[in-house]
Amino acid sequence: ELSIPPAWAGREVHFVWESDGEGMVWRDAQPVQGLTKEGEKTSYILTRSLKESEPHSLTLYVELACNGLFGAGQGSMIAPPDPDRRVTLSKAELVVFNRDVYELLVDLEILLDMAQLLGEENQRSFQALYTANQMVNVCDVTDPSTFPAARDLAAAIFSQRNGESQHTIHAMGHCHIDSAWLWPYEETVRKCARSWVTVVHLMEHNPELTFACSQAQQFQWVRSCYPGLYTRIQHLAAKGQFIPVGGTWVEMDGNLPSGESMVRQFLQGQRFFQEQFGRICTEFWLPDTFGYSAQLPQLMRGSGIRRFLTQKLSWNLVNSFPHHTFFWEGIDGSQVLTHFPPGDSYGMQGRVAEMLKTVKNNKDKGRVNHSAFLFGFGDGGGGPTQKMLDRMKRMRDTDGLPRVQISTPDQLFSVLEKESSQLCTWVGELFLELHNGTYTTQAQIKKGNRECERILHDVEVLSSLAVAQDSAFQYPASQLQQLWRLLLLNQFHDVLPGSCIQLVVEDALQYYTGEQGVWLGGRSPGAAAPAWWGWGGSSPGSLVLNTLAWERTEVIASPGPGGTETLALVTVPSMGYALVQEPFEPPQPVAVRKQEDGSITMENGVIAVCLDTMGRLTSLQLLDSGRKPVTTLLQPLEITLAGGLRGSVSFSLQVGKSSTLTQEIILDATCPYLRFLTQVEWKEAHKFLKVEFPVQVRSTNATYEIQFGHLQRPTHWNTSWDWARFEVWAHKWLDLSEHGFGVALLNDCKYGASAHRNVLSLSLLRAPKSPDATADIGHHQFTYAVMPHQGSFQEAGVIQQAYNLNFPLHVVPASRAQCPAWSAFSVSSPAVVLEAVKQAGAGPEAVVVRLYEAHGSTVTAWLQTPLPVKEAMLCDLLERPLAQGRLPLEQQGLRLSFTPFRVLSPWALLQPSPWGF
Repeated sequence: ELSIPPAWAGREVHFVWESDGEGMVWRDAQPVQGLTKEGEKTSYILTRSLKESEPHSLTLYVELACNGLFGAGQGSMIAPPDPDRRVTLSKAELVVFNRDVYELLVDLEILLDMAQLLGEENQRSFQALYTANQMVNVCDVTDPSTFPAARDLAAAIFSQRNGESQHTIHAMGHCHIDSAWLWPYEETVRKCARSWVTVVHLMEHNPELTFACSQAQQFQWVRSCYPGLYTRIQHLAAKGQFIPVGGTWVEMDGNLPSGESMVRQFLQGQRFFQEQFGRICTEFWLPDTFGYSAQLPQLMRGSGIRRFLTQKLSWNLVNSFPHHTFFWEGIDGSQVLTHFPPGDSYGMQGRVAEMLKTVKNNKDKGRVNHSAFLFGFGDGGGGPTQKMLDRMKRMRDTDGLPRVQISTPDQLFSVLEKESSQLCTWVGELFLELHNGTYTTQAQIKKGNRECERILHDVEVLSSLAVAQDSAFQYPASQLQQLWRLLLLNQFHDVLPGSCIQLVVEDALQYYTGEQGVWLGGRSPGAAAPAWWGWGGSSPGSLVLNTLAWERTEVIASPGPGGTETLALVTVPSMGYALVQEPFEPPQPVAVRKQEDGSITMENGVIAVCLDTMGRLTSLQLLDSGRKPVTTLLQPLEITLAGGLRGSVSFSLQVGKSSTLTQEIILDATCPYLRFLTQVEWKEAHKFLKVEFPVQVRSTNATYEIQFGHLQRPTHWNTSWDWARFEVWAHKWLDLSEHGFGVALLNDCKYGASAHRNVLSLSLLRAPKSPDATADIGHHQFTYAVMPHQGSFQEAGVIQQAYNLNFPLHVVPASRAQCPAWSAFSVSSPAVVLEAVKQAGAGPEAVVVRLYEAHGSTVTAWLQTPLPVKEAMLCDLLERPLAQGRLPLEQQGLRLSFTPFRVLSPWALLQPSPWGF
C-alpha cells in the first residue's frame, strides 16, 4: 500500500523493489511490470510527472518467485536447484527519479566507451574523451541548472553524422525464454508474462521499439493465463511492434526430432500465428539449439519460410564458422538466406563495445553492409530495458560508430536479399562442436520421444483408414492436436536433449506417460483399431496390422495360455492387415547349438552368429555368396530359446562400480539382423556407456540417418572439422559400407553415435550431475541391432529394416474381416518412403500423405491405393495447394516425381463411402 507525498508534485515517482527472486507487479488485477535484479528491472514507474488529479494512494501486489532469472541453483548457474533456497527482499521503497541525472550519465557512458574502445589511432576517440572532460568541467553536481549545458556538449558529438558507406546495425528487441531449462514449464509461463508485460509497457513510451518473439506455445500460455496482456500483445502485433517470428510450436532441438515431428513444429506453429495474428512467419528463428539438421532448409521452404536466424555456432569449441551471412543449402538442394548476428549473442545490451564487435566480427562485411543486433536479457527472460534503448538512441547515426536503427527481421532480411549476389553457400548440416552429450543424456526422455512419435504415426494411419472405411467414424483431430502439442513441447531444445533439471524431466515424462500424456492418450484410439477393420463379430486367429508402406515378413509373438508367448511367422501387406489363421514354417528355422567349449552359435539362413562363454559377439557372418566376419566385444550366457522361429541367449554382468546390464540376444527366422534387447540398472556418476562394433569394412565415410534422408560423415580425423565431430547424432540407423558389403547399426531410441575408422559405436547412457544430479539413474530398456549386408545399404533394405525395428507389427484379436489380407497404400519404388498419413485440415474426407525419397536418387514412383480417391493434388507442408499441383488419377495410382531427398505431400479427397475393407 503506497502513499505518495503531495510535496512530490511534478516529480517522476518510482516504486523500487530489489530482491533475488523474480517478481511481477500487479495493479488493478492486471500484470504491469516484471521485476528481475539480474535483468536490471528493479523499479516500476508510478508516474512520470505527478499531477494533483492522479491518485496519491494506491495498492500494488508483487508476485514473487523463489528463483532468480537463471533458476535456483547453488554455487553455479547450472547447479541443481537448492531445495533450501530462501529469497531475500533487500529494498522496497518509494523514490523520486531524477531523469536529468540519468540522461547525463548515459551520455557520459557512451562518450567514455567511445574514447576507450575506438583506439588511439581514431580521431573520434580523442574527440569523445575531450567532450566528456568538458562536460565534467561544466557540470556542477550540486546545481541542476548546469546539466543542460553539459548535455548540449554531448549532443554535439552525437549529432555529427556518418558517411554513406557506414555499416548499418538492425537493432531488434528480443527476450529469449527457454520453455524449460533450469526451471519447470509452469515457471516459464510466469517468465513470459513478466518479460512481455515489461516490453508492452516500454512500447507505450517508446513507439519505435520493435520486439521479435518466437514460440507459439509461449503465446498460447499467455493467451490462456493472461488474457488481458495477450489482447494488448495482439494490438501491438497489428501495429508491427510486437513481431511473432520462428513459425514453430517451440524452439525445438535441431537434431533429434523426426522429420515428421519437425513438419508438425512448423504446421502447428504457423497455423497458430495465422489464426491469432493474421499471418505466418517468414523467418525461422532458432538461436540457441545444439546444431541444425541438413534437412531443415527444405522443411523451412515447404512451410513458407526462406530466411533463417541463429547464433549458436559461435559456441563452436574447435573451429570458427566462416560466415555470418550466407545461403544454407540442405541435402535436397533447397536454400535459405541465413544470418548469424555477428555480435555472437541474442542478449545484447546496446553498449558501444557490442556495436563495434558486431562490425569487426562480421565475416561477410565485404559482401553485405547490414547486421542484426538482438538486445534484451534472455534465456531466463527479462527482455529489453529503457537504458538499452537510450544508449542506442545516441548511436543512431554518430560519426565513428556503426549506424544503429531500430528495425525488424523483415527489414533486415529484405536488405540482405538485395545485397545477396556475392554471398557464399554452405552445404549440409550446421554442426555445433559442443554439447555432444545432449545426444545421449536423459535416455528416458529420448525413448519417450521415439515411442510417442511411433504412437502418433500409427494412430493417424489407423484413424485415417477408419474414416475411409466408415464415414460415420470421427477422426480424433482435437485429441491428436493436443497430443502432438505435448510431444512438440517436449522437443524443446533443453528438454529432449536432456540439458534440464530434474523437475523438467519429471514434467516431460508425465507428458509422455501420464493420464493426459501421449502414450496413454494415443493408445485409446489405437485400441479401437480392430473394430475399424470389420463390422463386428469375430473370426478365428489374429489380425496383424502393418502401419508401414511395404510388405513385411516377420516373427510375431502373441499371448498364449498361462502367460506364455506363441510365436508365428507372418507376411503382412503394405500399410494394411493380414488375417493369421494357419501359421507357416520359415524356409530355414533358426538353429541354436552349444559347442564343446561352451560357446553358442545361432543361424537362420541369412546370418550366422557365434557368442563366447562371456556373451561376447565373436563372429557375425552374412550367409550367401562372400562372407565378411564382424568382430566386437559384448558380454555372460545361456540359451533361452532353442530355435525354430526364434533363437535367443541371455546374460547379465556388472558394468561400472554398481550397475548391472542384462541382454537377450535374439535371432528370428528370415530376419537379416541380430537384435540386442538390453536392460540396465544404471547407478553411475560421470560415466558414459557405449557399445562398439569393430567391423571388417574399410570406408572413408559412414552414413547416418537424419530427418527424411541421410548424410555422410568422415570416419577419419584428417582435419579439425573432422575430429570435432568425434560424437555425432543419427536417428534409426548408421551404416559403414565398402563396395559390395557393409554393416548397419540399428536402434529403437538412441541418437548419439560415431564411426571412427572401422568401429561403429552407439552411445547408450550417460551420468552427468548438473543441472540434474539424478540424470539417467534408474532402470532402462532399449534395443539395438547389427545388420551385415551385401551391396549398398539402399540395395540391402537397411532403411526399411530400421523402420521395422521401430514400428512393430500390431497383433490384435480378429474381427470379421471381409478378406484375408488388405493393403491401403503401397509405393512402387523402394527408394520412396511413405512417412505419414493424416487427415488434412481441409475436412474429414481429405487425407494428406507424406512421402520422401530416401536413397539419394532421382526417381518416379507410383502411390497406389484402393481407397476411393475423388481428386488429388500436391500441397506444401502447411497443407496449402501448390500451383500446378493437381495430380491426374491414373490406373497405376498417383505418379510422383522425386529428386534426391525431396519431401512430397499429396493431398487426396476421398469419396464418402460406407463400404468395409
